[in-house]
Amino acid sequence: MLTPEERTEIEAEFPHYPNRKAVCIDAMKIVQKHRGWLSDEALDDIGELLGMSSTDLDGVATFYNLLFRRPVGRHVIYLCDSVSCWIMGGDQQRNHICKRLGIASGETTADGRFTLLPVVCLGACDHAPVMMVDQDTHRDLTPEKIDQILEQYD
Repeated sequence: MLTPEERTEIEAEFPHYPNRKAVCIDAMKIVQKHRGWLSDEALDDIGELLGMSSTDLDGVATFYNLLFRRPVGRHVIYLCDSVSCWIMGGDQQRNHICKRLGIASGETTADGRFTLLPVVCLGACDHAPVMMVDQDTHRDLTPEKIDQILEQYD
């Protein structure tokens, strides 16, 4: 069941869209903000409010890489794996992050602090390699810079 706060935030989006179904991405982002990820139950609840099936919502959620259909860490690290980042040493930076955190790409640290996810492009090719932690973009990565960045997150 949607919490009153989740429902209020979603309903506040209705005037900005031509119909309820068009609110689906914002609705999922709102619920994810409160719960950390989108469970099947969450999609059922959102679908009931918007008049959509959970299957339709799942199709949208799995298309967008910023919507999570499984639990993630408190902080999500998106590591660009585009050609530009790869050419500029992205593989070495990925290996450094994996070694430092003790996880592989796509995994979450045992303490639930970080999840490392590859992303096709972060749009900063002129400053490759690049990663984003939560909503903060970090450019021109080196192992030392990565260590400094990760220390900033609880």
